[in-house]
Amino acid sequence: MPKKILIIDDDPIVVKYLQAVFSDNGYDTCTANSSSEGLEVVRKEKPDLITLDLQMPDEWGPRFYRKLRKDKEHRDIPVIVVSGIDGDHAIQSAVAFVRKPFDPEKLVGIVKNTIG
Repeated sequence: MPKKILIIDDDPIVVKYLQAVFSDNGYDTCTANSSSEGLEVVRKEKPDLITLDLQMPDEWGPRFYRKLRKDKEHRDIPVIVVSGIDGDHAIQSAVAFVRKPFDPEKLVGIVKNTIG
């Protein structure tokens, strides 16, 4: 059974691109276009990894990340920040910070090193 990646980003073009990159490399994906929706999807889909944008209209990524880490059942899901803003300091315990625009091979390499 393929590993599942939750993509949390409010830009539909980025979401479609990440879905294509991950599915081309054998991963299943699920998506959320806001951090509040992201928490619902985490509970429903139980992803193996999350990619998280920092800047979204309803709630910024760091707030989602804090809520996720308080959830006992899902707190250990690895998170890769994929963002166009300089915010690698915002979530210091994330697996990685990948700045948009990004090299898809580099991102996939980080994913493979993290979840196989």
